Amino acid sequence: MIKSPKDLQSVRKEIQAFYEKEVRVHVNLGRNKSADFTGTLSGVYPALFTVRPHDKNYRGKTAWSYAEVLCGAVKLRERKNNAENAAK
Repeated sequence: MIKSPKDLQSVRKEIQAFYEKEVRVHVNLGRNKSADFTGTLSGVYPALFTVRPHDKNYRGKTAWSYAEVLCGAVKLRERKNNAENAAK
């Protein structure tokens, strides 16, 4: 098994930097299935974090552990605003 270059503490610090910001979430559901959505990182807790989706009808999971990010099942990145992209 190849050791990951990150640990849970570094993943937690990276995610805490996104607190109350808009993020894009990519979730690997297995068997070549995935889900993508945008939302606001609404909670950062000792064992997990939560994302509040912008789509009110989203019925998927909205809370994940830091271990799921560490192993690659969940990917989080900050969403850039269109106004910022147009200015560049």
